[in-house]
Amino acid sequence: MKFESVSPIFSVTDLPQSIDFYRRVLGFGIAWSWGDPPDIAAVCRDSVEITLIQRAGASPAGASHIYLRVSEIDTCYQGIVNAGARIVVPLQDRPYGMRDFRIADPSGNELSIGQVIAGAHGA
Repeated sequence: MKFESVSPIFSVTDLPQSIDFYRRVLGFGIAWSWGDPPDIAAVCRDSVEITLIQRAGASPAGASHIYLRVSEIDTCYQGIVNAGARIVVPLQDRPYGMRDFRIADPSGNELSIGQVIAGAHGA
């Protein structure tokens, strides 16, 4: 047996606004949506899929935090800043061997985004 992927689920306060954020700021596409009107959808980019849910009884919005590893972190950061995302922690080299930053989506879910620092221990 092997684990093949992970798909986090974020509770959101406004599904259309959240989908717009992930498409506009992070370049994700819509993988699927369900309901009429939709109350759950997934956005994806490359091998990352995030499910967004706006339902009564779902966890409180803004309660989640994930870490995404990317390439070309400086270009990624500049694009996200240019798109107007709320930066929670600015881009910086960290003592744990990553160059990373943290943003928040419109519902307050946080995404840390980082790249291994070349030559760092464990890189």
